[in-house]
Amino acid sequence: MCYNSVMSLPQDDFILLSVVNTRLRDEYSSLEELCSSEGASLSEICARLGALEYCYDAKANAFVRK
Repeated sequence: MCYNSVMSLPQDDFILLSVVNTRLRDEYSSLEELCSSEGASLSEICARLGALEYCYDAKANAFVRK
């Protein structure tokens, strides 16, 4: 069975942080790759996690505290 779905972003921003960082660690080599593959909005993820004072660190391939 083949699925072509869009990543459903968790409503809670701290859960979003956990889900995104876990997927970056386990499945994707960059945030852009995650968003492209999952159909997620890069700008929405960055804005929501930015409000928690986290930013994407490409070298670490993770959202880290500012």
